[in-house]
Amino acid sequence: MYEPNVVGDWHEYDEHAGLRVRVHRLEAAEPPRGRDDAADGLTYFSVRVTVENRGVRHYGIHLEDGQADVRVGPDGEGAFIDWRSSQFIEGFDVYPLRRATAVLYAAAPEAALTHVDVQVQLRVEEEWTERRLWAGGIGVVEGTAPAAPTGTGQSGLAHQVSAFLKDQTEPGTP
Repeated sequence: MYEPNVVGDWHEYDEHAGLRVRVHRLEAAEPPRGRDDAADGLTYFSVRVTVENRGVRHYGIHLEDGQADVRVGPDGEGAFIDWRSSQFIEGFDVYPLRRATAVLYAAAPEAALTHVDVQVQLRVEEEWTERRLWAGGIGVVEGTAPAAPTGTGQSGLAHQVSAFLKDQTEPGTP
């Protein structure tokens, strides 16, 4: 089992040299086209998914509706994704040293926004990449790579999520 990324971390794809993706800028935000009636009583937030090409060749990428899933709260309830206001990446060639960013608008109960999981499955050159998960929350500071290791590193959000998942899969755990 892999450890989830922390919101703000980059994930590099081994099968596509130089291509990397990150989920970042998870923040409370109103959608540009107005609130959807289905989100009545929910708090809107946005999250960005950026794909960067640090390789030597260009890649055709897709990140459309259905390729990103947003879950909130400790039970992982599905967030309402406002497809009308979200901006996706549809058939875009990312050349070396360039980026493309998708902006997703979603809504959920405000109390659940301290736990937000975003799962992304990018399509590159008509091939599906593995699904990857980023964990974070509104009000939680984005992860950044420290210049030097600090302490044991066991207090990070990714380690907390990993420990929780391991506890859930151990025999004898309810």
